[in-house]
Parts: sequence; C-alpha cells; structure tokens
Amino acid sequence: MAAVTETLEFNRTSFSLAGPYGDFRDDLQSQGFAVIKNAIDPEKAKYYQQKALDWLKSFGTPLDFDDPSTWKAENLPVQSKINTFNGYSVVHERFMWEARMEPKILDAFAKIWGTDELLVSFDALNVTLPNRQDKPAQKRWPHVDQSPLRRGLHCVQGIINLSHAGPEDGSLIVLPRSNTVNEEFFDTQTDPSTWEKKDIRFFSEEEMKWLEDRDMKPVKVLAEPGDLILWDSRTAHWGGEPTVKSNTIRTVIYASYSPASLASTESIERKKEAFETFRATTHWAHDNIAIRNKVVYLPDGTVDPRNRSKPLEKPEHTDRLLRLAGVKPY
Repeated sequence: MAAVTETLEFNRTSFSLAGPYGDFRDDLQSQGFAVIKNAIDPEKAKYYQQKALDWLKSFGTPLDFDDPSTWKAENLPVQSKINTFNGYSVVHERFMWEARMEPKILDAFAKIWGTDELLVSFDALNVTLPNRQDKPAQKRWPHVDQSPLRRGLHCVQGIINLSHAGPEDGSLIVLPRSNTVNEEFFDTQTDPSTWEKKDIRFFSEEEMKWLEDRDMKPVKVLAEPGDLILWDSRTAHWGGEPTVKSNTIRTVIYASYSPASLASTESIERKKEAFETFRATTHWAHDNIAIRNKVVYLPDGTVDPRNRSKPLEKPEHTDRLLRLAGVKPY
C-alpha cells in the first residue's frame, strides 16, 4: 500500500510506492511506467473504439475511415496538435464514462493508492490518423506532468488503450527510470527560482541529454486493445507519432485516478462545475483542476458552429459515477 508523508505546503501530501509487490506496481515504481494486459476485454475495447470513431463521424463531414484522402482538418472536429479531443463535451460521452468505470481499470488504481474511494480526471480522447497529408510530423515534446515544487508521488496517469500499438504505430513514449531522478534533476540542473506551481514542465534537448547520458533512452510503449498503460507523472514522456509504415488509427482514452481524500474543497467544487457543464479538466483527478473552454474555436478565432454544450449520449448517473466525478461524497 502507498505510504503517506507530509511534505511542503504546496504538496499537501505525497505518496511513495514501497514494493516489492509482485505485480505491475513494481514496474511503476522502478521504471516509472507499467502495462496491465487485458484490463478490458479486447472485444469491449473494440466497442469503445468504434464508439469513438462514430463520434468523430457525427459532425456531418465526408470523413471516411476507409479513405485516407478524407483524413484532414476540415473533416474533423477541432483537435489539439497532439491529436486529442477535449471539446464538444466528448469527455462526458457515455462511452467515455463506461470505459473509465471498467472494473479492472478501477482495481488497478485502487491497488496503487490503497483505497477504492477514488476520483477520476475528465480527460481527453485521442484519435490519431496515420500519414495525414495536411499535418506535418510532430517533433518530440518531452515533459513531466508534475511541478518540481512537489516531491514524491502525486499523480499516476493512465491510457485506456483501444487499438494496436506496435513499433510503427502511435503510442506513449517514456524515459524509463526518469521518475527515480526527478528530484535530483531539478535540484542540480535547474534554477529553483524558475519553478512554477503549474503541473507541467517541458525538457529542452540539452536537459534530455542529461537523462539520456544516464542510460534513460526513449522507449515506445507497446500495447494491445484492452491494455491499460500507467505512468508516474514524474516520468519524462510524450506522445509518439506513427511512422509512415503504420496504417493503425490510434484510439485511446486518457484517465487518471487518485484518492478522494486528497482533494481540497475548492478542487471538489471545480470538479462539480466541470461535470455539470460537460467540460474537460487536466490529467489530474484530485488537484490542478483547470476547466477547459466550453466553446470550441476554429483556427481563425471564430466559434466552431459544430460546438456542442452537451454529449450526444449522456451516461447514467449512478452512485459510482457521481462519486468518481466528485459530485457525491464517499
């Protein structure tokens, strides 16, 4: 079970994994990431992927997944440069909530934190169409999703994998063991006066060399439909693009869970606001609750006429869902 320790005021509390456990937590502790096989039945994963693709086709454009010539921005809802969708109320679609509430997904995070009284992030959907002609290849963008002001384990991120992720396909890229030198790096290689409370920090290529010189080389995480990919937010990582050899449509749901007991009253209120207005938050479930825009804007700055203020299919508001959302207390 995770051990709680008091830390800096900003930290509130931090955790540490203190294995060996004889399961995926040993990899999460030592390598900074882990893959849990078949956390969702593969057939169920295909169902979730199809629901995601159906959602993409619901905007009335000539998008055709069998015709790569239609895979261009004008036929897609607005997405970030990293292929994620968090507008149009997609994060609160029924299929997104159903995936978040899969029993083995919840069990994995309950094991990490030592409690099943969890909150979940209202995180994004990623659909990456390979070999798009209208989108240049993305350079790597290594980062951690935890402020250097925080010490210890505070956030474990997750990818609910709904498609094949082989060596040529899009997938998470991590620097194994970089979580174990996170504090050493910030303390010896950076100026503390530059540290921010914001829970994201990018690495320059020079800083990456410091990590790679310690034999922390980038690894693409391989996975199959239904696998759960987990990583410590202190692990340097980024989203890896598919190569020209890939014909796989990467489809994943991001989901992070943490103990409800860690959330402040303010965080709970912000989660309620996001939930009630069908909006996205960040990778964090209990803190750092930045609510995403309710309105989606086109690249020219105008409001997307396809903007949606509610999901196409709302989930059933069960007690379990409302507790995970932070709307109903445990």
